[in-house]
Amino acid sequence: MSEDAPVNVGAAGWPSDARSYLGVRRMQTKLHGWAVTDRGRRFDDLWNLVCDPAFLTMAWERVAGNKGSKTPGVDRVTVARISSGVGVEEFLRDLRAQLRAGEFRPVPVRQVMIPKASGKLRKLGIPTVTDRVVQAALKLVLEPIFEADFKSCSYGFRPNRRAQDAVAEIHHFASKSYEWVLEADIEACFDMIDHTALMDRLRCRIGDKRVLALVKAFLKAGVLTMVGTTEGTITGTPQGGILSPLLANIALSVLDDEFARRWDHEMGTAGKRAWRRDHGKASFRLIRYADDFVIVVKGQQEHAEQLRHEVADVLAPMGLRLSPEKTRVVHIDHGFDFLGFHIRRMRRRGSNKWYVYTLPAKKAIASIRQRVKTMTYRNTLHQDPGYLMDYLGRVLRGWANYFRYAVAKATFAAIDSYTWERITAWLRKKHRRLGWPELRRRYCLPGTWRLAHNGKRFTGAASVPVTRYRYRGYQIPTPWDRPAVTTS
Repeated sequence: MSEDAPVNVGAAGWPSDARSYLGVRRMQTKLHGWAVTDRGRRFDDLWNLVCDPAFLTMAWERVAGNKGSKTPGVDRVTVARISSGVGVEEFLRDLRAQLRAGEFRPVPVRQVMIPKASGKLRKLGIPTVTDRVVQAALKLVLEPIFEADFKSCSYGFRPNRRAQDAVAEIHHFASKSYEWVLEADIEACFDMIDHTALMDRLRCRIGDKRVLALVKAFLKAGVLTMVGTTEGTITGTPQGGILSPLLANIALSVLDDEFARRWDHEMGTAGKRAWRRDHGKASFRLIRYADDFVIVVKGQQEHAEQLRHEVADVLAPMGLRLSPEKTRVVHIDHGFDFLGFHIRRMRRRGSNKWYVYTLPAKKAIASIRQRVKTMTYRNTLHQDPGYLMDYLGRVLRGWANYFRYAVAKATFAAIDSYTWERITAWLRKKHRRLGWPELRRRYCLPGTWRLAHNGKRFTGAASVPVTRYRYRGYQIPTPWDRPAVTTS
């Protein structure tokens, strides 16, 4: 494909949702194909895509369909208000006119604090709906290009990839005697990414100055704090923005590139790994999910310790550093937690064979138990019992679906038992004058101990089947590896 090949959809008028989807998918497939074919290509004509009606329509659908669509930014405008006010098409036409005229300017994000599992608070930056739509349009354009460069060891915030893939890769290598693990933690990753270094990595693929300027404007938009003051953003990409995960992946791909290069050149074949073993050198593999990553090492503990310094050197130019307190080297027999899973090699009961097991981590179990406990406090006694049973069942099944590829059958049963006890204790408090025989008659299925009320029954985590997750390795396709489906 020639360098001056047109890359805009060229949609006439304002397209329907279906037409927008097909047009955007076709264009994304082309962008991805060009990026794969020519690894050194810089894309210059991208601004027309960001302003294209089809891309803006798709961007709106992404924003409106997101669970945060009801959350406003600093202007207090929501998706529903736009839909019932000026209307979606008029809103997008006006936004497109601003973009084409060069009048669009991002506004500061609204800072909110949400609790983390550790009990600490995480800062989120909520952009306005307008900024979210533009960010979504940018992502639709940029993601297919950079997906061509991202390495297979990266799993977080990428299409067709999930946390279970990262855990499966760790399990795969740990089962092949990669016994030492560098468990790393980047200090305030999203807040500390150096803007200059990030923009330099963007320029490796993007030559369109207007697109680059728009990305930089979002990085520098600032934050409206909870006390009402506006702070500039010198570093970092605020968590909460649609574009932030992609930008973070672009920044952290510096780590992927370095370790993938070393793997391909020094450890890519069984013969190379055998030579390293015979000469006292280690083989190692990076597995990353967003800013969480581990390096599994086939060698000695000192090899894993040395990698700590090498990782720090790679991250430093991006303005990032490892947390000395949270970064550690552990042996697979002692186990470690990653993405809510506990991964450990143990001897199978009744045999002398050792296997790598993946289980729900203690923190994950404690978190779901706390959620059940919170939903069955005294201050929830006003709720309908049927609603409570149904809601808790949905919560537990959602949690179990995430962990169903782990060794979790006994854990699911224990969580259900705990929840049953909490619900029955809640029912006793709600009906203090009723004894257990009457409560059982009212709230259990006849002849059973299964909780149910008004046609709704409690169906918990144990209803989710536990199965083995297939390690997909290098066989994970992008959404653009095949042409978009066309309609007649």
